[in-house]
Amino acid sequence: MGGACADARTLAELAHDAEAAGWDGVFLEDYILYQGVSSTPTFDPWVALAAMALRTNRILLGTDVTPLPRRRPWKLARETVTLDHLSNGRLVLGVGLGDSPETSFTHFGEVTDTRQRARMLDEALDVLVGLWSGEPFQYHGEYCHVEEVVFLPRPLQIPRIPIWVGGGYPRRGPMQRAARWDGTCLYQTSNDGVWSPAEVLALKAFIASHRSASTPFDIVLGGKKRGEDWEQERELISSLAQAGATWWTEWIPPAEPEVMRACIQRGPLRID
Repeated sequence: MGGACADARTLAELAHDAEAAGWDGVFLEDYILYQGVSSTPTFDPWVALAAMALRTNRILLGTDVTPLPRRRPWKLARETVTLDHLSNGRLVLGVGLGDSPETSFTHFGEVTDTRQRARMLDEALDVLVGLWSGEPFQYHGEYCHVEEVVFLPRPLQIPRIPIWVGGGYPRRGPMQRAARWDGTCLYQTSNDGVWSPAEVLALKAFIASHRSASTPFDIVLGGKKRGEDWEQERELISSLAQAGATWWTEWIPPAEPEVMRACIQRGPLRID
């Protein structure tokens, strides 16, 4: 998270405002340099989420998304379990490859090859879940190596902290990866990022055809700034919900505190 409101104290207050205004969740972007701009103040999302957890009681908290290939999964396992306990089980972990041209990769010697980062992401997810289990766990992959260890405590959430997988739609890799986990927070790569009900139906069918689990699965859409015509926005959200979407996320651009607070206090666009 970056910008004038990105420090942990301010975000905690904004999260408190969001809960009071009826929002269902607050999700932070995970950058080393916010959107690759070194001149923008950037703060750590996990420290900020901890502060937000202490100022809220109901709303879900999480990242959308954490680029797992530039994270050590055992460190993230410890951070996420700590935050899951601190929030009384309100954490969702959004993950993705990250954007390889982005300076958080290129300026710090991180891997930029897409196929390599995809393999790193899959291994890191396996390690995360193995460590979250609280059982003896070891792993020897191409990139991740863990000698037998027991990570305690386990997350409060059962069977584990939910994982949402990001990436570009309709790319097959992210959709197949998402089907292994608990949800998808894909972004639309065409049509100016606007989803259609037909695309949601196609995504839902693809996930169902690649998924054996009968547990709930979230389809998370949106991620853009609210349009000027709120009724038109509601119609779009309603049509996507009827097609199978379960979440609509609204991006509130970084701004001065009073501007962001006003956007939050107006509340979400409800369709029921």
